[in-house]
Amino acid sequence: MADLKARIAKRCAKEFKDGDFANLGIGLPTMVADYIPEDIMVTLHSENGFAGIDAVADASNVDVDIINSGGVYVTALPRVKYFDTAESFGLVRGGHVAATVLGAMEVAENGDLANWIVPGKKVAGMGGAMDLVTGARKVIITMMHTQKGAHKILKKCTLPLTAEKCVDLIITEMGVMEVREDGIWVTELHPDYTKEDIQAATGCELHFDPNMKAMEEE
Repeated sequence: MADLKARIAKRCAKEFKDGDFANLGIGLPTMVADYIPEDIMVTLHSENGFAGIDAVADASNVDVDIINSGGVYVTALPRVKYFDTAESFGLVRGGHVAATVLGAMEVAENGDLANWIVPGKKVAGMGGAMDLVTGARKVIITMMHTQKGAHKILKKCTLPLTAEKCVDLIITEMGVMEVREDGIWVTELHPDYTKEDIQAATGCELHFDPNMKAMEEE
């Protein structure tokens, strides 16, 4: 499982370009910081009030005063900037975030997103997700393709929505998918899987881009 999540994070890191100001959500998205290419400068934002996240901290470099919005200890770059929550959300709502990377419980074929609550269960809650998916210029979902075999990419979400028609790109261990006006298109397929495999793991019809290529791990 860890290797598959790393595969997703590595591929997601390729979506950034030099100079991007981007946000990473809690869970799997935080792993993306570990794989940002060294030849580009990307500034990572955290809703709790800073820009300049580096990798997740370990026992050798943990600073108890530096956590991301998910409560995970992280490291910071020398150029880090700290600010209050009002300024942090002002950056998000003002359209200054190039991309946000979030997890999901469900994604619909039209780009609807459900990622904040399962009714009757105790979960993390909305956080800044609603602001991020409406304020960021690109919304990237990173997640395992299924949950214990159950479909997470569906014709229609069954859980309460975070926002409607907000998802641009989905990256799973099986491939990379773009949400377009006419549905979800597979643009990259991992060599471990066939078209039939990814379709069987998906709860709506997938379209396969004529220029689909192999999903790269490195």
